[in-house]
Order: sequence, then C-alpha cells, then structure tokens
Amino acid sequence: MTSEAAKPAAALAGQFLRFGIVGTVGFLVDGAILVLSMALLGTGPYLGRVVSYLGAATATWALNRTFTFRGRHHGPAHHQWARFIAVNAVGGAVNYATYAVLVMVSATVAAHPVLGVAAGSIAGLAFNFTGSRLLVFRRA
Repeated sequence: MTSEAAKPAAALAGQFLRFGIVGTVGFLVDGAILVLSMALLGTGPYLGRVVSYLGAATATWALNRTFTFRGRHHGPAHHQWARFIAVNAVGGAVNYATYAVLVMVSATVAAHPVLGVAAGSIAGLAFNFTGSRLLVFRRA
C-alpha cells in the first residue's frame, strides 16, 4: 500500500520519466529534420539546425502537453509554446555552461569532454523539467 506522502513523489517521478521519453523522441525528430532539411532544402548544417531545433521543440511541446503534463494547460496554446521555447532555450544555456565550466576546471573532463556533455545534459534536463513544470505547464 502506498502512503499518502509517497503519492506526490511517485507522480513527480512519473512526470520526469515521461519528460525524458519525450526528450528522446525530440532528439530523434531533431536529427531527422536536420538530415531532411539539409538534403531536401539545402539548408546546410547551421540553418538546418535552427529548423530542426524549432521542429523538435514544437514536437516536444506538443507531446509534453498531451503526455507528460496532461490537463495542466490553459490559455492560448501559442503563448504556452512561446514559454516552452524560452524555458528550454535557457535550459540549453545551462547545459552548455555546465559543460564549459567543467572543461575549464576539470582535467578529467578536459581529457574526456563527453563527461561534460553528460553533466550538461543532466543539468539542462533538470532545469527544463522544472521550468516546464512550473512555468510552462503550470496548474490554472
């Protein structure tokens, strides 16, 4: 039997798991759009990345809206989408800053930068989940 105190923690863990699943789907959408925009539209890797990021962010917003944070949306959808893009852009900066700082201060991370990528990804994920939960998909 689950205690009353454990129910909110379990619900939060479930949301975090769903957020991670949606993020994985977003990664696949991002990569697919990048490859397609470069091959079919001739965008090149930089403009293609802008196109793929916006496509992936829109897909993850829609999936999080219906799967992760079901019932936690109100107001115009385009306002929520804009908040999602802004929050996740800050999360991307948190990701990169974590990576950059670790590369600068840790000889181990400097020698193995993928460790910094992992740490940055975790920091960005935590920020994006918290920001999405509290600022984008907040209760009415």
